[in-house]
Amino acid sequence: MEVRNGVWSATWRSVVGMVVLQVGCQLVVAGQKVQVNQPCGSGDHPSVAEVEHSVYDRLLRKYVDDRGMVAYARWKASSSDIAELGGYLAKLGCVDLGKSAPKAARLAYWINLYNALTLHGILREYPTSSIRKHTSTFGYNIWKDLLVTVDGRAYSLEDIEHKVLRKLGEPRIHLAIVCASRGCPPLLNEAYSAAKLDEQLNGRGREFFSRPENFRVDASKRTVYFSQLFEWYGSDFAPTSSEQLKAFRAFLPDPGVLDWATSEGVRYRYLSYDWSLNDQQPIGK
Repeated sequence: MEVRNGVWSATWRSVVGMVVLQVGCQLVVAGQKVQVNQPCGSGDHPSVAEVEHSVYDRLLRKYVDDRGMVAYARWKASSSDIAELGGYLAKLGCVDLGKSAPKAARLAYWINLYNALTLHGILREYPTSSIRKHTSTFGYNIWKDLLVTVDGRAYSLEDIEHKVLRKLGEPRIHLAIVCASRGCPPLLNEAYSAAKLDEQLNGRGREFFSRPENFRVDASKRTVYFSQLFEWYGSDFAPTSSEQLKAFRAFLPDPGVLDWATSEGVRYRYLSYDWSLNDQQPIGK
């Protein structure tokens, strides 16, 4: 669709029949798509390995605690920090994806983009009690309709997860990208970086598996309980639950459970997923 100075052309307004608002640098289309940045101008743009994440790192350290819980109310109250997050997303959009970058740098870039876009989307809706309140089948769906333009192409959260990150062949991304819910892996309170990526991803894995709401075993019943996250994405780690458990060895609080938990006759069950917001000061449901 054609946009001129933040306003849809009259032809498209009449065809689509949507209300368009200009809010700062954000273009908001009521009832459907939300574009959080504008396409970059011409010129030489950096590779994803050259992007600076210090602003985002500062925001995470300021508003995310060691449990991965976010001070949404406090962040929402700071117009300057809201603007800084928007500016960071705009900067992430001004890259040249055609330029060579190491895999670790590409992973760190797209994980940061996914999480920053999710935070932006929740802050836009806040106060709210769950991201699921903003995933309408027929109206606005935050996973499909919140868009960031990168190198001239619009990406949704679903696009970033399924069309970019999963295709990079690193299953630990599922322990790093966060859906703003208590059932998700906890949000890291620092930006991901290529230099520290392995350490950061493994740390997220150990943190996630240390929580009984995500993983636990009952030896007397010969049952292993997994987060429902692995019902959806476990095959990215290994094809069967038993093999997945072996793949998680480095994350398990007690790797000794593998002595019986991967043998014949063990049952694997999924724990219910907690979609309540990862909010330091949760509001009523």
